[in-house]
Amino acid sequence: MARPRKHDGVVYSRPGTKILWMSYPDRSGKRIRESTFTQDWQEANKKLRERLLARDNQSLEIIKKGEQLSFVQWVDFFLENYSKPPLRAAKTHAANLRVAKHLKSAFQRRRLSELSAEEIEFYLRKRLRDRVRIKTGAGFIEQHELKPATVHQELRVLRRMLNIAVKKKLLPTNPCGGVEFPVALKGLFRPHYVTWSEQARIEAQAAAYLRNIVRIITETGLRIYKELMPMKKDQLDLENEVAWISDSKTPNGVAEIPLTPLALEAFRDQLRLSPLSPYLFPSDVKANEHQKSVKKAWRLTLKRAKIPYFRIYDLRSTYATRLSAGGVADEWVTQMLRQGDAKVLKKYSQMKLQMKREALAKLNRQANETRTSFATARVN
Repeated sequence: MARPRKHDGVVYSRPGTKILWMSYPDRSGKRIRESTFTQDWQEANKKLRERLLARDNQSLEIIKKGEQLSFVQWVDFFLENYSKPPLRAAKTHAANLRVAKHLKSAFQRRRLSELSAEEIEFYLRKRLRDRVRIKTGAGFIEQHELKPATVHQELRVLRRMLNIAVKKKLLPTNPCGGVEFPVALKGLFRPHYVTWSEQARIEAQAAAYLRNIVRIITETGLRIYKELMPMKKDQLDLENEVAWISDSKTPNGVAEIPLTPLALEAFRDQLRLSPLSPYLFPSDVKANEHQKSVKKAWRLTLKRAKIPYFRIYDLRSTYATRLSAGGVADEWVTQMLRQGDAKVLKKYSQMKLQMKREALAKLNRQANETRTSFATARVN
């Protein structure tokens, strides 16, 4: 009969080295000995506990594979499997490629498991001191320093890369969770809420097709470049007042969209404007393609309407805010936005100061006194 084990795992020192080692059995009972890569007794025992937990969760081999994987190898794997269309938009993949070039240069000698929050913060500080480089025939020209928003975008891409590594159990935690961005970002990720009067001014100055875009997004919450611009006419069912989204940013985005009377009117007008193309918003350059961008037309329209510039994507935030202001429950707003995570609602639904003042106007300052008077009347 085999003798029972006194310890599930131990940390011990070896002659000739100050680095502590650990020994523990795998699920089959085979004894494994490996270095903890530290001289600190507490850190070594923490490493041992992580190994035992991974063994019990049947993820030990995956974690060991993550420790052998280089950061550059993981970035290439991410770009190939989680960045390209149709999983992500082509412009998102192009942005990821630009960010990956800088990340690979900075962490090329690191293994995936060796990346720490301190190293990431050091990288961000260095990038904030870098300057924009423009390639010309005579060489590179350095201009102004990188904008904090540009560097923050690199942090967001890195965070997503490592989040997937955590989901694959190649990392225990994402080191980006302990990163504090070195500088303050003013106005980043704060959507603009379009009031009804602003929308009327924008529509008065917009071209017919752009006016339809504004009405459709504020009434349906469609993503402009991923869902609305590539939309074909056969995706509309005006009799049943629905539109079908066949391709979206997320799996939750693929769905039937109910249409309001204003959205129906805008879709009908756009059908009238594009009689010969299978697309609702055909390209002016290529007849067999859809329109790719409305950035210039949008900027000029806001200028004519004398409204400070904001992204046309913020019309989607306006849709969410109007739903919330109308009393729709947050769970339903999340479903109407076709989001998988309810936390995203905080970014889209921005209650404006005037709405808060309207809510404050409903305060009943006599509530306690009314209740007290009612109780006193019952006693008497």
